[in-house]
Amino acid sequence: MSKKVADCLSKIKNGLKAKHDYVDVASNNLVKNVVKILKDEGYIADYKELTDTGNRNMLRVFLKYADSNKRKPVIMTISMVTKPSRRVYISSSDIKPVMNGLGIGIISTPQGVMTTYEAKKRNVGGEYICEVF
Repeated sequence: MSKKVADCLSKIKNGLKAKHDYVDVASNNLVKNVVKILKDEGYIADYKELTDTGNRNMLRVFLKYADSNKRKPVIMTISMVTKPSRRVYISSSDIKPVMNGLGIGIISTPQGVMTTYEAKKRNVGGEYICEVF
């Protein structure tokens, strides 16, 4: 787990509070996989890789709101579970639904980054990255 994931999630959270259309985040493979899961689950509108940033890999994440006036963001809470100072690992038998199934958890497993629901279905555990609802 890298600090870039924590930075990405906090930029998304702050962008939603400020009612921005998009945020630009530093990227690596883990960040791309987390953002892809957020898009697949419907928490963000879209994302794309920026090519004119020089040496840095950057993603532009397009934020999603429930109404056209941008008063209500789709993501109510996004919180890191694993932090650089404290890693949290979880086995498949210990995976619980997030907010009684209303949210998702994102977990990094040996089979790739996936939601906690999919990890439970595949019977695999790993590092618990974040919870979104």
